[in-house]
Amino acid sequence: MRRRDMFRAVLAGTGTLLGLRAVQAATTEPSRQKVAYHLSDVDKVNFVLGNIKNHYGGTAGNVDIVLVVHGPALAAFKSKGISAAISGRFAGLVQQGLEPHACANTMQGMDISLADLLAGFHAADKGGVVKLAELQGQGYAYLRP
Repeated sequence: MRRRDMFRAVLAGTGTLLGLRAVQAATTEPSRQKVAYHLSDVDKVNFVLGNIKNHYGGTAGNVDIVLVVHGPALAAFKSKGISAAISGRFAGLVQQGLEPHACANTMQGMDISLADLLAGFHAADKGGVVKLAELQGQGYAYLRP
């Protein structure tokens, strides 16, 4: 009889503990999103920057966003000759926490340095596609609009 009573007590305690954990999980904030945006098409620059702006807005800033740029799209981020609209939008996103990376292979092939790009860019020294794979390995969701 004692074993049965002890077993019931343990089950009752476990149920209470599980109930408390469910309440705690429901009241905690959602986990922070980690997202890597991939941009290589120059005609999608405005579209992708718009997506990133909407992403920040839709998550109330509860997101880490990395933008990896390579290929023809990188030329759109050169500080000389860039439109004020793209420059302003990009600067605003960097202030929100956007971490832009430029493919070192593209930079070399197009004879572009970090100093030629808008402020905030980092070099993806092993290449843009390698950077994207590394980010995915770190749990970042991959988006290529």
